[in-house]
Amino acid sequence: MIIRGTPAEVEIALLENRKLVELHKQDKDDEYIVGDIFLGKIGMLRSDLNAAFLDVGTRKDAFLHYTDLGPQIKSLQKYTKLSLDSKLNSAMLDTFNLEPDNRKDGSIEKVFFRGQHVLVQILKEPISTKGPRLSCEITLPGRFLVLTPFANVIAISKKISDNDERNRLKLLAESIKPKNFGMILRTAAEGKKVADLHEEISKLSKKWRSIQESLLDNPKPRKLLSEIDKASSIFRDLLSDDFHKVVINDQDIYTSVREYIKSIASDKVGIVKQYKGKRPIFENYGINSQIKSSFGKTSTMKSGAYLVIESTEAMHVIDVNSGPKSKKQDQEQASISVNLEAAEEISRQLRLRDIGGLIVIDFIDMRNPANKSKLFKSMKEFMANDRAQHTILPLSKFGLVQITRQRLKPALNIDTEEKCPTCNGEKIIEPIILFIQELERALESIYQSRPKTKVNMVVHPFIEAYLKKGIFKSKRWLWFREYKNWIKITSNPNFHIKQYKFLDRFEDEIRF
Repeated sequence: MIIRGTPAEVEIALLENRKLVELHKQDKDDEYIVGDIFLGKIGMLRSDLNAAFLDVGTRKDAFLHYTDLGPQIKSLQKYTKLSLDSKLNSAMLDTFNLEPDNRKDGSIEKVFFRGQHVLVQILKEPISTKGPRLSCEITLPGRFLVLTPFANVIAISKKISDNDERNRLKLLAESIKPKNFGMILRTAAEGKKVADLHEEISKLSKKWRSIQESLLDNPKPRKLLSEIDKASSIFRDLLSDDFHKVVINDQDIYTSVREYIKSIASDKVGIVKQYKGKRPIFENYGINSQIKSSFGKTSTMKSGAYLVIESTEAMHVIDVNSGPKSKKQDQEQASISVNLEAAEEISRQLRLRDIGGLIVIDFIDMRNPANKSKLFKSMKEFMANDRAQHTILPLSKFGLVQITRQRLKPALNIDTEEKCPTCNGEKIIEPIILFIQELERALESIYQSRPKTKVNMVVHPFIEAYLKKGIFKSKRWLWFREYKNWIKITSNPNFHIKQYKFLDRFEDEIRF
């Protein structure tokens, strides 16, 4: 994990095998973070939407739908009112009498009235002009478990598959669970002792008490409990033995993250390092170049195959293309090879761009049913590390795969276009890094068909300088090592920045 802090924002890049798989941004003055708990006030009830709009003390009114009230809304309302009126004997629920569950198909107007105070939690961050979406199903998440007030249910992560371990955890939870609280045991709880779980319950119970204390005699809509910052929340959800390095450039964030990790996993403190290099941290770890090459309309893979990613109001559409330089092999084998590579890249792109909703993927057609099953199975395996809830359907008879993926925040769209240097920015072009990749694909195609050809590459002077930059790390030197041929690079000042051609030893143009 690489964390870049600036005065205005924090950017978090998650790398797996040096490949960028997640990118998070958070403004330092964010009003809403998923998980924040507010005291809201009903401003408007909309029977046509079966929803309410609430004042939570911030700029935008928040949205609360009936389906997000939860079965325990009556108990929550009773607790909130008693707290506001200072009539509770204890913040915990040992002596609290739960109310009957709420109907699933009721009306919002029969639950709330205008001006009523409601305890709510941010479910989704604001998207476009919409305010945040709220939930009344309050959860207090920790590293090993999630505490759920008023819900007398114990749930265990589906990723814990061993039945003996599931039974052990359930027995532990039943023995230490606070009265009238539910508990969700996370994957990280696997193998943990009762002392570990009990310690976390104590911390979460303390948070619940602080919420109740904030309610006393103060009905003003406001934030009652702030979720930990995004960097720490990612640690809480992801920290495992697979993490071996966290690099942070900002002193304050470094200190905060180090203290947080010390509190939840003291043996992991050593993986947190402060970056003190001279180059910008994202540039040093190659993240900027990966961002530019990953967020365009097309995403090219190592084999030369590429994805075309487009979004509409209704869905996201991904088209898989084999590219101009696919290896000469059996068509069915070539199709499954490209499709498997594409499946891995698609799973990365969904996480990286945080694409949610309905996603339709048009893979290259295959006839063999075994290959279709293999692709479906691989797609599920590649998406196993995706924290967002998702459902993947098998290939349809048209070769399409449909995916639904949970969306908790706006999809991450980064403009990777650049101003053209040859026309002083009158035109906008794709980033130069994508053009260099195009050159490399063309060069590989030439050497696949003519392994011993002497090649002269003619490009714009700007591109020539880039390709020759450095001695043993220049692009030309890397190509020499790969193809065992020294590629001559010359420039033509009349070329457009993205114009090029290849000539052979007789100065004839090589076409491919």
